[in-house]
Amino acid sequence: MKRIVLITGGARSGKSDYAIGVVDTGGYRNRYFIATAEPLDEEMRERIEKHRNQRSQEWTTLEEPIRTWDKLQGIDSPDTVAVLDCLTLWVSNLMSKGDVPAVQDCFEKLLQTLKGLRHLTVYIVTNEVGMGIVPADKTTRLYRDLLGQLNRSIASLADEVYLLVSGIALKLK
Repeated sequence: MKRIVLITGGARSGKSDYAIGVVDTGGYRNRYFIATAEPLDEEMRERIEKHRNQRSQEWTTLEEPIRTWDKLQGIDSPDTVAVLDCLTLWVSNLMSKGDVPAVQDCFEKLLQTLKGLRHLTVYIVTNEVGMGIVPADKTTRLYRDLLGQLNRSIASLADEVYLLVSGIALKLK
């Protein structure tokens, strides 16, 4: 049965661990981890490898920095779950590859895909970046605004929304 769960919170608050833990205890036969991170430097390569090693052998990792909607459509089947991790990096990837209209077009493709899913349960991990100070530069403000817009859109169609604070999940919806 199709279900969308949004998990948000600050950096290093336990969002990904929470999503993986819920899925690992959910009895799903097919588990997919859709990773948006790109190994652009040594530190990021090490992070990606560490995260990959933390998941059990029952997970299939699909790396996709841009066309996440294609991966979701490709695995939309019964008894299947995906963790999409994370929108924060995904928006950064989009901004580095295109202008705002191109980013908005990708947002729409992802939202339409989520609405059109028939069977897939998907846990979507994102950061809440709008709770701090107003960024000093235009690009960072645009990033915050775009991610906030996407988070709101996904939260509105999600079946459940959780805020992670210090490893504790608070159900918002």
